[in-house]
Amino acid sequence: MWWDKKLKITKKFDIDADVVLYLGDTLDLLKQIPNKTAGLIVTSPPYNIGKPYEKKINLQEYIEQQEKVIKESIRITKDNGSICWQIGNYVDNGSIIPLDILLYPIFDKFGLKLRNRIIWHFGHGLHARKRFSGRYEVILWFTKSENYIFNLDAVRVPQKYPTKKYFKGPKKGELSCHPLGKNPTDVWEIPNVKSNHPEKTIHPCQFPVELIERLVLALTNPGDWVIDPFIGVGSTAIAAILHGRKAAGADIIEEYIKIAKQRIELLLRGKLKLRPMGKPIYKPKHLRMEIEAGLFDYLEGEKNEKSL
Repeated sequence: MWWDKKLKITKKFDIDADVVLYLGDTLDLLKQIPNKTAGLIVTSPPYNIGKPYEKKINLQEYIEQQEKVIKESIRITKDNGSICWQIGNYVDNGSIIPLDILLYPIFDKFGLKLRNRIIWHFGHGLHARKRFSGRYEVILWFTKSENYIFNLDAVRVPQKYPTKKYFKGPKKGELSCHPLGKNPTDVWEIPNVKSNHPEKTIHPCQFPVELIERLVLALTNPGDWVIDPFIGVGSTAIAAILHGRKAAGADIIEEYIKIAKQRIELLLRGKLKLRPMGKPIYKPKHLRMEIEAGLFDYLEGEKNEKSL
């Protein structure tokens, strides 16, 4: 691994560091970072939805706080870099307010270009009683310019029919799909970190590392800085280290920073438990059998229709 050398981990931003874990307000860290340093800003800010680990504040105050962080994040991002803001909903007296809709105008005001509104779909979450249970959140991917890094080949996923070939024309007999796989689209099926997830810590809402790995691989090059203004227990730093990038982030909770450092140390010793990127999502045997039976019935129906 590239980290066979001992990584330099600092408590304040140091351009020569490999990892920066700052205990304190994120704006204090961001102001330490020079202009156009980061290849990628990726974060999941507090949603302020009244959970025990979040202090509920007025929605307008929340938006104003976010604008300050967004403005600094844009300043420290390279011209060919990206900003990914992963957000959910603000809940006010049972009414859902989608935060991506409220935050988009801030990015637009500063001239950023929205490239994708990525849907992160997961199988587990709170069970609602008076509305449908929410099972997705949003990642807004912005760039500062038209000339941005996008390494699609690094994140391609297996083709459904990898041996499919052209059946006519000048390419007849040749493979019709990309040999490295297909574009993963903007709907990502990645399990969230719940009690039975191998990466689970005390953090109630942590990033799965593989979610950030895909962004790191697609939107940065080796050696780039990946910065998470709300780093929590360090999943963003782990994804960056895994793929030869540098990482920096802040959190106001000391225990989270301690856990982030412990997780990085375990990673460097090859002992950190991770869910491998691209691992198929588990489906119970009875569900797999139902899906296979349904597919068989469908194909038989198609076959019978053609024979009529």
